[in-house]
Amino acid sequence: MAELARTLRLYWRLQRATMRGALQYRLNALIGIATGAVYQGSGFAFVWVVMHTFPSMAGWTLREIAFLYGLRLTAHALCMLPLSSLIFMEWLVREGELDRVLLRPLNPLLQIMTKRMGVGQVGDLLTGLVLLLVAAPAWSAPMAALCLLAVIGGALVESSVHLSLASLSMRMLDTAALRGFLDDVFSKFGSYPMSVFGGVTQWLLTFVLPVAFVAYVPASVLLGKAASLNVPAFVAYGSPLLGLALFTLAYRFWCHQLRHYQSVGS
Repeated sequence: MAELARTLRLYWRLQRATMRGALQYRLNALIGIATGAVYQGSGFAFVWVVMHTFPSMAGWTLREIAFLYGLRLTAHALCMLPLSSLIFMEWLVREGELDRVLLRPLNPLLQIMTKRMGVGQVGDLLTGLVLLLVAAPAWSAPMAALCLLAVIGGALVESSVHLSLASLSMRMLDTAALRGFLDDVFSKFGSYPMSVFGGVTQWLLTFVLPVAFVAYVPASVLLGKAASLNVPAFVAYGSPLLGLALFTLAYRFWCHQLRHYQSVGS
């Protein structure tokens, strides 16, 4: 527990330094934030146009889909804010920079996470929070706490995928296509009710690639639609714990890949 607290303190100090560096170029930071917000806002604008043509989508109203969209977007932003540097994992391996990281007496993942700040993801976070606050119903304190846990759990589910891809980069030197494919799946399928897709697709997005557990399953619980899910009730209510379990497995896979990492020798 003491080691975890020490790691978190170090992360916060390093991330603050990275944030100060990014904010030295204030106009660039503002453009990045605005670009992220406009990009994600345009995505929801498309949903809004569709929902004004069709009053509901698989039994979900515009407000409910706005909540689902906001929940997924907030979880995505919380995932990418600390992990955006993992996108460059292939470059770190190819250029031998990972060797330099491993020589330092500090957790390698912590070092890589604090190499840069995902400025665009701040715009994602703001857009997601606005949608959540506008579309959320009036809840009791326990349900509000469950919503917070759902966001964290969804972020951990998506983080586990990105960390696993970064781990594969130590063996597969080109995972860009796979990363792009998975990003598209999470963004394009995760923002809609799974019930609009066919049975096979819905099963794959729930039990093979856990896209449904980022937002759809917890949103169904929070909006009183848990009865329509294709998972047991205890799994639906415990979906935030799934994120923790998947991230733990992904981190163990990361550590395993590090132990068997072989330098490029350049």
